Order: sequence, then structure tokens, then C-alpha cells
Amino acid sequence: MALAMAGQGATAETLETALARAYAGNPTLNAQRAGQRASDENVPRALAGYRPQVSASASVGVSNVSGRLGAGRGEIGGGDASQTLIPGSAGVSVTQTLFNGFRTDNQTRQAESQVLGGRETLRNTEMQTLFSAAQAYMNVLADTATLELNRNNVEVLEEQLRQTRDRFNVGEVTRTDVAQAEARLAGARAQVSLAEANLRTSIATYRQVIGVEPRQLAPGRPIDRFVPGTLTAAVEIGLTEHPAILSALHAVDAAEAQVKIAESSLYPTVALSGNAAQVFDQQIANTRYFQGSIVGQLTVPLYQGGAEYAQIRQAKEQVGQARLQAELTRDQVRAGIVTAWGALEAAKARVIASQAQVQANEVALNGVREEARVGQRTTLDVLNAQQELLSARVALIAAQRDRVVGSYQVVQTVGRLTTRFVAVPVAQYSAKQHYDQVKDLWYGVRTPDGR
Repeated sequence: MALAMAGQGATAETLETALARAYAGNPTLNAQRAGQRASDENVPRALAGYRPQVSASASVGVSNVSGRLGAGRGEIGGGDASQTLIPGSAGVSVTQTLFNGFRTDNQTRQAESQVLGGRETLRNTEMQTLFSAAQAYMNVLADTATLELNRNNVEVLEEQLRQTRDRFNVGEVTRTDVAQAEARLAGARAQVSLAEANLRTSIATYRQVIGVEPRQLAPGRPIDRFVPGTLTAAVEIGLTEHPAILSALHAVDAAEAQVKIAESSLYPTVALSGNAAQVFDQQIANTRYFQGSIVGQLTVPLYQGGAEYAQIRQAKEQVGQARLQAELTRDQVRAGIVTAWGALEAAKARVIASQAQVQANEVALNGVREEARVGQRTTLDVLNAQQELLSARVALIAAQRDRVVGSYQVVQTVGRLTTRFVAVPVAQYSAKQHYDQVKDLWYGVRTPDGR
């Protein structure tokens, strides 16, 4: 029994195109991409420590000096004097750090580690988004098929009730048989309402993850060709390639760089500054002169209260924490692979068993109906056989859904559920492209996309 929505045709949505839609438009994934672009800017911020700082300044004002000039010995007398000045200046200042205890080096290395870790986090978000899209797609298919089964069951039970009433009218069955058929029909209608509610929920989730309403969904198929051949191989691949582990390792690198950054506060700093200014009318009217200087400055920290030592110790403890977190992530990835592998194997077995169960129940139902016609079976026996067939068909749908989703889950847990690896037909987003565009920028407020 294939899972598909009614009305599928040449324009039917496939699981691959649904994954492509989610990859291109999922808001969670796009938000993570925006966050990664913001993290890219930490590298040029760190590199700014290698570059000079240049500033320009200018000033202008009015100064008035007035008073009475006293008469000197042998002079006839003094007089009033007044002088108005318009002092001003304009200059440029340049400061270049020559040595800061390798702070800039380590800040740059830390920023680059954070960028690399962010890319792995982005890849992990991509895998989670694609898996959620596959789940949403298969849930809609499974819930649609389940709803159709329940609706068909209602139709069958309505016909069963009609036949039971006819037989009651001619005295072949009792009122109890009619009540049993009525009760079973009422329960079937309740199941239809529940199936409709489940389908609405699945459609809402589909819209949230993939971005459009589901229309004419084609059957979903497992991606067994991307599943490793053995559990051992899957674990080895996961521990080597899973982005969560790689991101945790980059976090360790960033934490180690933070120790070096904290230690730089104990080193001396050397800077060179130059100033050039043109000065006007400072003390005497109509005067101007040029002033320039180049100054080298050495600062040696002796004691700063002890805060820098606490920061170094704190950073070292954070390195240990990051390493433990990386080990925890490895354990989580390994557990996830084993769990997903077991679920996939169970789903495969359930599909085979459920198919056999459906076939056997179909034979049994036909037999019970024939026996009921000759009086060897009761109405309750027929109703029970019908219910068992319905339950088997619903179980088969669930197993088929789990079979497909399980294959995607295994590929995700080993770290390979990306559009590039599983060949989803969509334009690839490159996090490196934005990084290359901004890492060496010396100035500019516009982002590479023009904002």
C-alpha cells in the first residue's frame, strides 16, 4: 500500500522538491544563516587590531583680551588696550599598535574558530530542517491515508448496519446484533473525526516547515542508498563527520584562544603615535605655526588588582568545560545513531509483518462474512474481523511512514543529511562566500547584499 494524497499527477509535489522548498525558505534555517553572517564580522573586528587608528580634529573660537596699559617711568601716561583673537587649529592623529601581547593574533584565531564552528552549527540546522521536512511530508501522507481508511470503514459499517437491520426485520438476527453494528459505526465516525484532526495538525506543521500548503503529494521513498552498510560504519562516520561534534571541537579551539587573550593582559604593550596640526592665532593675532610629533609609548603592567589573573584561571576552566562538552556531544551522537539504526531495522520488519497481517485479515474477513451468511458466525464476529483488518491497514501505513522517516533519521544522525550529499535539486547556499566578502574589508557600512 503506497502512501499518497489523492489527485496526484504530473504536477505532484515530491519529497525531494519539498526538501528543496524547506532548504530555500525555512525561517529557522534562514535565521541561522543570518546569524552566521553576523559571526563572520568578528574576524574583521579582530583584524582591526593590526591596523592604525586615524582621527582628525579641528577647533575654532573667539578670545578677547582687554586692559589698561600702565605708564612706565619717564613716560607721559598709559592707555587702554584690547585684542580680539580667533584661535583655531586643525590636525590629524595616527596611532599604531606595534605589540599588545599577541592579543590581536589570538583574537583573530578565536574569531576564525567561531566562524568555523558556526558553519558546522549551520550545517546541523540544515540537517534538522531537512529531517523535519521529511517528517512533515510523510506525516501528511500517512494521516491522509489513515483518514481515507477510516472513511471507507464508516461506509462499510453503514452497509453492515443496513444489512443487519434488514436481517433483523425478517427475524434472522436479534436487536443485540443491530446495537452492536450501531455502536461500531458510532466508534468509526469518532475515529474519522480524530483522523481529520490529526491531518489538520500535520498540514499545519507542513506549512510551518516547508512554507506551502501540501497539494498532491507523491509517495515518499526511503533513501537507503545513503544509509551506511552496517551500524559500525554508521558510528564511525558519525563520530568523524557529524557537525555537532565538529562544532564542539571548534569551541574548544576558541576557548584555548581565550586563555591566550587573557594572558596578553600580563604582557607589555608598545604603540607609536603621530600628530600633525596647523595652529592659528593662539596668543597673537595673525600668527600661525605647524606642530608635529612622533611618540613611541611602552606600557608595562605591574599589578592591576588581580582581575587579570582571575580571568586567566576562568578561561582555563572554560577550556576544560568545552572539552567535556565535546565528549558529551560524541556520546550523544553515538547514542542517536544506535537508536535511529534500531528504529529503522524495526520499521523494515514491521512493514513485512504488517503486509502479511493485512493479507491474512483480508482472507479472514471474507471467510467470516461467508460464514455469517450461512449462520455460522455472528454479526459481532464480522465487526471484529472488519476492525482487525482496519487496524492492520493503519499499522501498515504507520510502518511505511516510519520506514521512510527512519532512513532519513539514520542519514541525519551520521551527519550526512544535507542537500549537497543527498543531491536535492536546489541552489546551494555558501557560508564561505559571505566570509570571503567581508573578512578583509577596511571600511564600509553596507553589507554585501547592499543593505
